[in-house]
Amino acid sequence: MEERKKPALSTQIFFALVLAVIAGIAFTQYPQFAVIYIKPFGTIFLNLIKWIVCPLVFFSIMAGVVSMRDIRKVGVIGGSTVVYYLFTTAFAVAIGLLFANLFKGFFPVLSTSDLAYEPSATSVNFMDTLVNIFPSNFVKPFVDANMLQIIVASLFVGFALILISDRHDTDFAAVNIANDICMKAMEMILKLSPIGVFCLLCPVIAENGPAVLGSLAKVLLVAYICYVIHAVVVYSLAVKSMGGVSPVTFFKGMMPAIIMAFSSASSVGTLPLNLECAEKLGADKEVASFVLPLGATINMDGTAIYQGVCSVFIASCFGISLTFPQMLTIVLTATLASIGTAGVPGAGMIMLAMVLESVGLPVEGIALVAGVDRIFDMGRTVVNITGDASCAIVVSNLQRKREKRKG
Repeated sequence: MEERKKPALSTQIFFALVLAVIAGIAFTQYPQFAVIYIKPFGTIFLNLIKWIVCPLVFFSIMAGVVSMRDIRKVGVIGGSTVVYYLFTTAFAVAIGLLFANLFKGFFPVLSTSDLAYEPSATSVNFMDTLVNIFPSNFVKPFVDANMLQIIVASLFVGFALILISDRHDTDFAAVNIANDICMKAMEMILKLSPIGVFCLLCPVIAENGPAVLGSLAKVLLVAYICYVIHAVVVYSLAVKSMGGVSPVTFFKGMMPAIIMAFSSASSVGTLPLNLECAEKLGADKEVASFVLPLGATINMDGTAIYQGVCSVFIASCFGISLTFPQMLTIVLTATLASIGTAGVPGAGMIMLAMVLESVGLPVEGIALVAGVDRIFDMGRTVVNITGDASCAIVVSNLQRKREKRKG
């Protein structure tokens, strides 16, 4: 007898969302029951995410750095690619924050039984934020879950490993094994997502009533507006000014990959078709073969927009107004962490947990958006793969110009 195929995780989470709504409505007369007996299991799920996020970021970024030990072979191409991805990701999260703040008046304010967030009484200026990025103690960033300091620490250790590899013929297997262990642990935790979403969302519905669901449509609309604006404005300007390709030609040529990305919600799954589309649009094969796989791993513009929109949405739901230093921290964390969460199933949810942690927002807010994460994911995957292709075209054109000048 054939085994019945289990539903996809996204389907399980969606069903958990529906069940949470039904159960939450049933408990609207007895919200304390949901808070006392159901929410603790959701808290356990959140604790597991918090536990794995720090080592996951540390080892995944380090593994990414040491895997680029041959970066000298690709030279300027590698540097141009990484700079392009980091800048477009920073623009993406900034666009997400901007439009989410413009529309935050439409987001609801929820009542919560145990909101532990307390805004800081002291203001933090830019220089303080800059100084606080760099850790003064190796262990403290992990204890405090300070994501920016963990990212900086992993970069320094990764570069140090590369520098000593020439003298000691270092094998990086230990780093990759540690990274694989963290990845597998994260996969195990994410399998609990349906239970976690149910146990976190049910008490919210019980305390606030079903009216809270209308806010999901609003936050999805804001996210998709940002997706379209980022793709049309940022990528059009990039391919036109630096790639020498008409934006209309670019998006028309990218349509097969865009449709595939939207339906599959997988950047890696869309990679072969994206390579084909980028080469037809004028990207050099050797450049596209390097830039696109790297982009499928570290370029997460769509996910960065999602971080910005959802951070403001969750802050608004909890009655919190984000300060400018907090928004700056979100931009920095989402930009740098786009490399750290590469290749992790459910990367958007993990990045969101990191971003919320970085500015002290309640991680419980993930439950408000996790149920429709698949709908977010379809749009953000389209943005991600379109950004990869734009980078391949831009870098190819710049490289041809360099070679022409040398020749």
